[in-house]
Amino acid sequence: MKKVLIFGIGGFVGAYLAKEFQSAGYKVYGSDIAQPKTEVNDVIFQAADLMKAESVEGLVNEIAPDMIVNLAAISSVGASWNIPQTTMSVNVVGALNIMEAARKSGHMPKVMFIGSSEEYEMTDSDISEDTPLNANNPYGISKMAQERFAEVYRARYGMQIYCVRPFNHTGVGQRDSFVLPSFCKQAAEIEASGQPGVIHVGNLAAERDFSDVRDIVRAYRMIIESDDCTRIYNVGSGKTYSLQEMLDYIVGLSSQPIEVQVDPERFRPVDQARICCDHSRITKELGWEPEHSIFDTLKEVYEAFLNQAEKHD
Repeated sequence: MKKVLIFGIGGFVGAYLAKEFQSAGYKVYGSDIAQPKTEVNDVIFQAADLMKAESVEGLVNEIAPDMIVNLAAISSVGASWNIPQTTMSVNVVGALNIMEAARKSGHMPKVMFIGSSEEYEMTDSDISEDTPLNANNPYGISKMAQERFAEVYRARYGMQIYCVRPFNHTGVGQRDSFVLPSFCKQAAEIEASGQPGVIHVGNLAAERDFSDVRDIVRAYRMIIESDDCTRIYNVGSGKTYSLQEMLDYIVGLSSQPIEVQVDPERFRPVDQARICCDHSRITKELGWEPEHSIFDTLKEVYEAFLNQAEKHD
């Protein structure tokens, strides 16, 4: 049975990726800086600090995985502006510690790093892998640097290092500091209260490409199983909706009257009016296509928050 080691297993995507690999017949090992609050089914967990090279090396040597996927990251653009030094440390030095551990391990596992659509230059056109890279925030820059190091390690050491550039994704379990879970949680709490209520929002004009996290992790598995580690793939739905459209749908799930108020604290001028993924390369070369509608996903997220809110009442 093939073994996969997932760093950052405690984050939102970790449990979904573990389940994806398990359903494809892998034995899954997980690591994070601390034990996740909720245990991931049938995952063998061991804590490791990505910032400590010897800790990462020890874990890779002990498990001897066939594949390593790194989900551990400062993954918010907003947070990256507040802590640019930490963003570079975690996203770049952490990746280097994994590459070094894999290189020294003797059996050279495949390695995957998760990039971002934030690496690309700003454009309202659909973004393909040929769109020029020109990140304009610390998070995007850290992901560009991570990819560059992956190239160097592939060329210098013959390592199989895969890089992927996902667009926005969501699902049950994502923190409500992210925009769509925030809308869903607020609407669900109003519904559970049985009273009319107010949802506080930021800028609703932005058009974004949101995918279901289950589609995204399926792409990760298909990419790392593929033969050519030099091919970088975009992963996204290929459809954009404005935040206003998605909010209207979420508000419509509640039977209570809901007022929408723009909160100046949440309002950021939109740098980019529209971000849309062109996923034709991964569809053509690996046969991946999105299977979930973002509106079905939003309904699931809303219902999960509603269950939570009703339990607390």
